[in-house]
Amino acid sequence: MDPISTAQTTGSHGRCSESHRRADRPEAPARWERPALAAVLGVAALLYAWGMGHAAIHPYYSAAIRSMATSWRAFFFGGLDPSGSITLDKLPGAFWPDAVSVWIFGPHSWAAALPHVVEGVLTVWLLHRIVRAWAGPFAALVAALTLTFTPVTVVLNRATIPDTALTLLLVAAAGSLQQAARTGRLFPLITCGVWVGLAFQTKMLQAWLVLPVFAVVHQLTAVNSPLQRALRLLLSAAVTLAVSCSWALIAWMTTAADRPYVDGTSNNNPFSLVFGYNGMSRFSDDGTAFGAVSGTAASRTSENTGWWMLVNHTVGPQIAWFLPLAVLSAVTALVWRARAPRTDPLRAGFLLWGGWVAIHAVVFSVSNGNHAYYTAVLAPAIAALAGGGLALFRCAYEAGGRRRLWLPSAIVLTAAWALVLDGTTWFVSRLLVFAVIFAVCGTLGLWSNRSHISLRLVQSSLATGVAAMLLVPAGWALSSLDPRYAGASTSPTAGPVGEAYHRALHFPSALRRAELGRPSTRDTALLDYLIAHREGEKYLLATQAAYPAERLLRAQAQPMLIMGGFTGNTPFPGVPQLGDLIATHQLRYVLLTHLRPTTPATAWVKSHCKRVRSGAYGWRTRGNFGLYDCRAQG
Repeated sequence: MDPISTAQTTGSHGRCSESHRRADRPEAPARWERPALAAVLGVAALLYAWGMGHAAIHPYYSAAIRSMATSWRAFFFGGLDPSGSITLDKLPGAFWPDAVSVWIFGPHSWAAALPHVVEGVLTVWLLHRIVRAWAGPFAALVAALTLTFTPVTVVLNRATIPDTALTLLLVAAAGSLQQAARTGRLFPLITCGVWVGLAFQTKMLQAWLVLPVFAVVHQLTAVNSPLQRALRLLLSAAVTLAVSCSWALIAWMTTAADRPYVDGTSNNNPFSLVFGYNGMSRFSDDGTAFGAVSGTAASRTSENTGWWMLVNHTVGPQIAWFLPLAVLSAVTALVWRARAPRTDPLRAGFLLWGGWVAIHAVVFSVSNGNHAYYTAVLAPAIAALAGGGLALFRCAYEAGGRRRLWLPSAIVLTAAWALVLDGTTWFVSRLLVFAVIFAVCGTLGLWSNRSHISLRLVQSSLATGVAAMLLVPAGWALSSLDPRYAGASTSPTAGPVGEAYHRALHFPSALRRAELGRPSTRDTALLDYLIAHREGEKYLLATQAAYPAERLLRAQAQPMLIMGGFTGNTPFPGVPQLGDLIATHQLRYVLLTHLRPTTPATAWVKSHCKRVRSGAYGWRTRGNFGLYDCRAQG
């Protein structure tokens, strides 16, 4: 007899029968549930919103966000500048809420970051709701706490990076799938497809990684007949495909003259951006697959790949604190519930969240490289497994017998694993001491407990054990409130890890963050010079790649021609097109940099245009840039 069924017959006050409630008749929440959830959400909001006035906004994405807030063309197509000369090298969906926020509140860093704070808090709330329906209120509370204090979640939800929206939408999709499998209704399954399709608009192919898991869970556990399950799955897949490809299809059908050039592509095709530049090029040695241009993103050359990636010295402290518990919970639940009915909702949940973790772990391991923050998408699944696993082990504990030691053992395992992850830096060693003390107290209380010991003592011991598991990851998460331990704005990481942290040790100026509407003295001087010498040209400036334009676009939303896109390798504009823009007085000034490779367009500028003396626009030294005046070509 499995432990949950046993607990039901031995007086568990209904706690272990929660996962067998009918989905359409959920139990009323206990008195402690709503205050506890409100407290968790309040802590999450405080953590994610702390210091939002100086949020670590991504310099490239935030430049586009300001442009998108000032132009409908740039908004819909994701134009990097207000004129929409070229798109971002990502789909624009994740940045639409940011642009709306900046449009409403003005060009402030906190306005750009606000939607990500909201998305983070909503993810915690939604995960709690989903886990409660699956495994009960205790599991839901543990899952919400685990997600809230996962370091990569805290540091990412205070930035302007698409993964926050991706995670929220995929969690919503998982909740819809869970409801579809338990009730057999079609609408939740269609809704699941819509959520995944919207998630695709934020991070493209990464949103589809969960689809094999979703399909398996639905086909194996839904209450419908085999034919119904197959037909409904096909319909949901069609909805997913339609919503996923909607933007790319609209952009593809729009004539090239009426939309920006699609960055990251050699053929101006949005499907090449999705399936080439942001797809196959990340898993092969051919950086030009499917019409992509060669990428230079740091994630493609990082060491964060291979089968041990999730527990290495950089990624491990961001995401892996509860990974052993999650794996133990999934495996144990599938074994213990092996003889349950096919539609068993408890086993289906462990299969869902366990498959989510497994498929992402495999894909990340075989890719060319990953930023540490990519793993944020794993956080809800790991949190759900941690909560569901502790609830399962709690039921086994209350049932008695040989399995009653699984609960204290799981607590000890998680606390010991924290020693391993933190041991490479001893970053929060003081918290480790308290974690060990709490773990010992909690497990001793559970190990020594007998039936004549009060239920309150069991609950106190369990709460102490959960606190022991959360202390160290919470310390790493809280550290990210200090800019020294928040990583780079282009690659947020919590704690004393990553290249940005080590660079800041030697160069404190590296801690300066990109900000909207607050240009440096150099940027102000250059913008003033360009505006003063503008004589009706369409573009204020052309730049070699996005890097030189980002600072100027964050300062003022001015039309700029971004030559070469993000990497500088995109073949836009061609030499004839550039020459025509100059000849027709649509462009006068070009800003080049030796930090990017020479292209035919930049070579033409150097040979046909006159270099402007840096003192003319208020720069004492040229540095890495050179301004060229091409008026003589008109």
